[in-house]
Amino acid sequence: MVGSATSPDRPPSDGAEEHGRRRLSKAQRRQQLLETALLIVREEGADRLTLGHLAARAGVSKPVAYDHFGTRAGLLIDLYKSIDVEQSNTLREALTSAERSFDETVDVLATTYIHCSADTSGVWHAVGAALAGSEEMDAVHRELLDGYVRLFATVLTRHSALPPEELVRRCIGMIGAGEALAAAMLRGTCSEPDAAAAFAALIRGGLSAPSRAHGPATPNL
Repeated sequence: MVGSATSPDRPPSDGAEEHGRRRLSKAQRRQQLLETALLIVREEGADRLTLGHLAARAGVSKPVAYDHFGTRAGLLIDLYKSIDVEQSNTLREALTSAERSFDETVDVLATTYIHCSADTSGVWHAVGAALAGSEEMDAVHRELLDGYVRLFATVLTRHSALPPEELVRRCIGMIGAGEALAAAMLRGTCSEPDAAAAFAALIRGGLSAPSRAHGPATPNL
């Protein structure tokens, strides 16, 4: 949870920037801090990302960093979200840029999803790992994965005869498989093309398998 002004580990905020630096708008400063945080994780690892170190690397006073993020957990969560926004926008743009057949749609879904993980060089996973066990992070992660499930279901519905609820359940499984394959790729267990090909095969298989026509309906997840 983002700390309050009375938090014992938070210095008093004066909202001032370091003397002589060009004044940025609040949104511009926040973007600069997130870009600097991303560099720190890439160059030094997620363990080195603290509000104090971020302020030093960005050339601002500590109160500026605290004003934007409140706590280290707040910083990590905002960084995690900002990386995800870039990835989901890339995927959405790739999917909406042209009309595609089923096979083409599956290939774009799989290759773009896996490539987004490769593009971050493991930063997204590293930031997530730094917040492992945090209830707030668990909620954020579920929210982001739910967004990918909705995107997959929206894109695949025109190629599927499955009932909407069943399609959503299968998309949940697809996203889980994509996460596992991306993690394996980042560990060096498989190459990016192999991970994308395996993901595409799982998506095709998930849509082609018949839905069970008997038994009670499974509750919506």
